Amino acid sequence: MYTPAEVRALTPIRETVEKRPPLPTRRDIFLCHAWDDRQGAAKELHDLLELRNVTVWFSEKDVILGTPLLREIDKGLANSRVGIVLVTPAFLNRIQDAGIAEKELSALLARDQLVPIVHNTTYEALRDVSPLLGSRSGLSTKENSMADVAAKLAELIAP
Repeated sequence: MYTPAEVRALTPIRETVEKRPPLPTRRDIFLCHAWDDRQGAAKELHDLLELRNVTVWFSEKDVILGTPLLREIDKGLANSRVGIVLVTPAFLNRIQDAGIAEKELSALLARDQLVPIVHNTTYEALRDVSPLLGSRSGLSTKENSMADVAAKLAELIAP
């Protein structure tokens, strides 16, 4: 079940999702994460979402060896209905280094379909590093299990 704050925060995103038509190559969610989390929390969230029939753009499976990474990310961003940012301590370190996660975050912040998922850190720590992302309401694994977060995201993007 959603908290009243989650309903208020996620309703505008749901309305935006409902307006975007499905395309054959469109993914439901673009998963932005730190490289360090690719085989841990990011993979766990990806797998939980896919178990709920959510299509997820995830660099670990969508970037083919030998292809230009930034161009593949750019296509993934363009063809995703919603962006989620898995905010972990590793992610907070990565975006300060102006790496790829920071570029993805910049693109996602420009859109109205962005949900931060705070995991093993706090919104206060996030606001210290990224006030813009920290000002967005999202979900936290401190209050919800990762499986509950995946269920809420699946419901959010359901047609």
